[in-house]
Amino acid sequence: MTERALELLNLPEDQPSLILDLGCGSGLSGQVLEESGHYWVGVDLSASMLDVANERKEDKDIEGCDFMLGDLGEGVPFRAGAFDGAVSISALQWLCNADKSCHRPAKRLYTLFSSLYACLSRGSRAVFQFYPETPQQIELMTQQALRAGFTGGVVVDYPNSTKAKKMFLVLFTGGVSTSLPKGLEEETAKTVKYSDDMRRERYRDMRGKPVKKSRHWILDKKERNRRQGKSEIRPDTKYTGRKRSGRF
Repeated sequence: MTERALELLNLPEDQPSLILDLGCGSGLSGQVLEESGHYWVGVDLSASMLDVANERKEDKDIEGCDFMLGDLGEGVPFRAGAFDGAVSISALQWLCNADKSCHRPAKRLYTLFSSLYACLSRGSRAVFQFYPETPQQIELMTQQALRAGFTGGVVVDYPNSTKAKKMFLVLFTGGVSTSLPKGLEEETAKTVKYSDDMRRERYRDMRGKPVKKSRHWILDKKERNRRQGKSEIRPDTKYTGRKRSGRF
């Protein structure tokens, strides 16, 4: 999965990169990054897992790395533009759980994404492999990533396989015109691109009605008023629902 995440990162092949490993655990994913010629910094909530990672570092199983104990839901405290990319393997879905009464999943996800956006160099990517429990969790993750400034979407590998199916949230920081990568088994794999327009469409589909104050919303309201027999309803024209310029 880490090799696939590296492929989706699309890093330059002629030079090593500095990568942030979110939820690094004992350093297994970081070892793959290192074997690919990159340097990395790992962040994890579990002190015991980081102890194992440090032991592996002392035994020279992994080198060229450093670790930090931290809760991803509280953000990542690194300087702006410090990393060339970020990966996360099987960690993001845990932020959707409210393990404490003070935890708010949407707020914790936004804190992670906004701080991550700041510490990535412009034009770089972040790739999260995750296991969502519900479609609503995917929606929540992508909403907060968009709020933080990212673009991108979800790449699904082997979507028709029960065991091999894997989901990756691929995020772009901007600065370079990029298209969302294709999933494996391209003839059946899915990629879902997110934008402000698609976000509005998803809201409309979820609630079963158009976005308030949009042209569709105004037309529906006028039609309801006509059915109710209300008078003085203006006719529908090409100018109905048009945005005003602000000039008087």
